Amino acid sequence: MRIPLDWLGEYVELGAGTTGADVAAALVRVGLEEEGLHGGEVTGPLVVGRVLSTSPEPQKNGKTINWCSVDVGDANGTGEPQGIVCGAHNFDAGDLVVVVLPGAELPGGFAISARKTYGHVSAGMICAADELGLPDDGSGGIIRLAERLPGLSVTPGQDVIPLLGLDRETVEINVTPDRGYCFAIRGVAREFALSTGIGFTDPATALAAAAPAGNDSGHPVRIEDGAPLRGVVGCDRFVARVVRGVDVAAPTPAWMATRLTEAGMRPISLPVDITNYVMLGLGQPLHAYDLTTIDGPIVVRRARAGERLKTLDGQERSLFAEDLLITDGGERGLGIAGVMGGFDSEVSDSTTDLLIEGAHFDPISVARSARRHKLPSEASRRFERGVDPQLAPAAVELVVQLLVELGGGTPDGGVTDVDRTSPASPIAFDPALAPALVGMPYDEEQVAQVLADVGCTVDRASVPWTVTPASWRPDLHTGPDLVEEVARVVGYDMIPSVLPTPPGGRGLTHGQQVRRLVANVLAAQGFSEIWSAPFVSDERHEAMGWAADAARARTVRIANPLSEEQPLMRISLLSTMVDSLKRNIARGSKDVALFEQGLVVALDGPQQPAPGSPVGVHPGDELVARIRAAVPPQPRHLGLLIAGESARSGWWGAGRSADWSDAVSGIRSICEALAVPVRVTADDVAPYHPGRCAKFVLADGTFVGHAGELHPKVVQTLGLPARTVAGEIDLDVLIAVSDRPVHSRPISTMPLASSDVALVVGREIAAAAVESALREGAGPLLESIVLFDAYQGDQAGEGKRSLAYRMGFRAADRTLTTEEVNAARDAAVAAATTATGAVQRT
Repeated sequence: MRIPLDWLGEYVELGAGTTGADVAAALVRVGLEEEGLHGGEVTGPLVVGRVLSTSPEPQKNGKTINWCSVDVGDANGTGEPQGIVCGAHNFDAGDLVVVVLPGAELPGGFAISARKTYGHVSAGMICAADELGLPDDGSGGIIRLAERLPGLSVTPGQDVIPLLGLDRETVEINVTPDRGYCFAIRGVAREFALSTGIGFTDPATALAAAAPAGNDSGHPVRIEDGAPLRGVVGCDRFVARVVRGVDVAAPTPAWMATRLTEAGMRPISLPVDITNYVMLGLGQPLHAYDLTTIDGPIVVRRARAGERLKTLDGQERSLFAEDLLITDGGERGLGIAGVMGGFDSEVSDSTTDLLIEGAHFDPISVARSARRHKLPSEASRRFERGVDPQLAPAAVELVVQLLVELGGGTPDGGVTDVDRTSPASPIAFDPALAPALVGMPYDEEQVAQVLADVGCTVDRASVPWTVTPASWRPDLHTGPDLVEEVARVVGYDMIPSVLPTPPGGRGLTHGQQVRRLVANVLAAQGFSEIWSAPFVSDERHEAMGWAADAARARTVRIANPLSEEQPLMRISLLSTMVDSLKRNIARGSKDVALFEQGLVVALDGPQQPAPGSPVGVHPGDELVARIRAAVPPQPRHLGLLIAGESARSGWWGAGRSADWSDAVSGIRSICEALAVPVRVTADDVAPYHPGRCAKFVLADGTFVGHAGELHPKVVQTLGLPARTVAGEIDLDVLIAVSDRPVHSRPISTMPLASSDVALVVGREIAAAAVESALREGAGPLLESIVLFDAYQGDQAGEGKRSLAYRMGFRAADRTLTTEEVNAARDAAVAAATTATGAVQRT
């Protein structure tokens, strides 16, 4: 919202020398955000000039220029006439014009200098309105001061900057959604008065007193909202008045056009400019209809199925059932209420009789219509933030007065005022709430004064007080809302900055601690954390090696996807992480290790539709429970992706390419850091390579996840580097089991006894199965077991391989004897033989 200072000065008394910076600072003190200061963009000599002569000179390009002699008094330092080339033709000798001399600068950084053009040295420029950032005065060319400033006596050489208001400043502020009343000079003036302590007289008060009361002879209006939103009727106030015999071709006065331009609006025509001027001044959106195009009474209703309306911007729009319409006779649409008027009832050059509408519409209804039709307007911006429901009669009265004064119209005696507004609901307010919430020692008198200053009626007969907000403050509903008013009016800068002391026993939840620990462990191993968008397609499921139907049964389709090519929620982190890996590889990073902690969808059974709930009504505990039950399970997973070298090559020697053991090691390191024992067994699932896939389970058999090398077909289909390895585990499982108490074993001071054993097994037998059997058979004396060699060849036998393990035994209370160690080893070998058919190699 742009606030011209001279316009603001009509609502409050600005002290002598008050600048835009002063006004902006005062508004910031009461919580309005400054966006910028405008004005004063013309610098240097801009003076009155009298045209002494004009000599038209046709050019070869078909254009005719005027070589002019202009008297600029002593402004050029010589007193001699100034020679200027001008391409405009709407002036003649004797006219008083605006001349910019060399050394000046026009808006946009356009510097003026003497330069040779069309065979002459042009020492300056005769200015048009748009070149000075002013609205066109209707001439379409050079400014003629006798028309622009009628009755004003000026002399050549006189400074024209103050005469045209080019030294005026405009303050631009950002209006937050809860301060809709500041979308008007009236509201900003009230806030400026609050900040500075100067007096403020509401201009709407006198206008409301001058406005005639509603009667039965006005244009008939009916409100027929048969489908109110949230039980709220879309229109609760409609004021209509008729003004006849208006000269719509009459020019908009320069002062009004200038103010509209400074406020950021373009002058269009007298009726439109007047309604915009009043809207900017008071905050009430208004609309003028061509009365002759209206057939029957005005009817406010909801749109019907299949109904269409051509709006003022010339577009044919399909309407929605929730759109609130202004119609004539209930049939033909005249406009979308609070958003934009209709094309058929637009004021034209032949219009003489006008119907002026000033109404109050439901903010949510207007906001939804504006967004559905992608049609933001100055009116909708104000209605959706809340307009004073009692303002319409005063605003319409000012429009009527201006149409009579500037357009020669005559108002009808009939006045329509359909008023279904309700008074503001009182708020029970304990004044002790203000110091309690803000931490400032506000006394009751101070609180009561602030509430009165912002327009509230305060009844202090008992505690809690009864506070009734003003009609222009629809944002005040609760005690904390009133406390915020006290804090901002007294001054946010008065609130001390005190570092709060947090109570003990607080901090991260267990789940947060686990996720942070996991990230730190992986980052220490060289992994980089990423985030990938959780949206996939059936094609990605197939590329990962999953059956599309089975994958679709586990996920859900998004009702309004960001991309129709990715309408499904992911069921695996790997399905979206691969895009990040490919992007890093494409950017030249050949050795990449990535991890992500994120949610996946794990639907088990048919998706249950979530029940609906009306907007603005609390659904109740039972309905909330049903809604939550319809949300599919979304466990948190951890995904790993590794490509390239895990140990890099260099001058120190050859490196090592990443393989399935790196993914297994990464997941094992996480489990060890969480003190969660897991068992690793071989598995064969997509998208992993058969025989190079490890399965992780807890001691009780609970599934944790998989890791291994990706299947060659998956690698090829997705365009990944060869031998890419991956892993994915259910992090929620680890979070749940790691929350149990961990019982540490005492550290034994007894020596460790080692014994090696080599077992020959079939090649199809997984090393993890052999290790598991050895652990179970060795008994409690076994402390560690490590696979240190694997061999397959002639000495192992056809279809066989040799696995060599180093087993460490220790007792807590004694040194083990050779016999005890051998017995434990032999028991382990026997268990392995029974479980896997292993034969000890000699």
